Amino acid sequence: MALVLTDSNFDEWLNAAEPLIVDFWAEWCGPCKMMAPVVDELAEMYAGKVNIGKLDVDDNNEISSRYGIRNIPTLLFFKNGQLVDKQVGATQKSALVQKVEALLG
Repeated sequence: MALVLTDSNFDEWLNAAEPLIVDFWAEWCGPCKMMAPVVDELAEMYAGKVNIGKLDVDDNNEISSRYGIRNIPTLLFFKNGQLVDKQVGATQKSALVQKVEALLG
């Protein structure tokens, strides 16, 4: 299961030892709902290696604004606290697995 990220706990997870993947989403977003099970599967697959969380853009304006999120779903990939990759829009699990593997490589 993916972590629940918020404006108040985001920086704590960003500065953790493991890489961080953030799924920016909203309850009303159809493509976000399609991606939700994939994000949860990745969180289970990479547990202990990568922190994977979801951040609701409607409830967390500070972090959404910080990273200029204009389209959802958007997944941001962080390593050592730095943004290293991005996926805008829904995509296949295999494409995300490649991005996670690159993040770990």
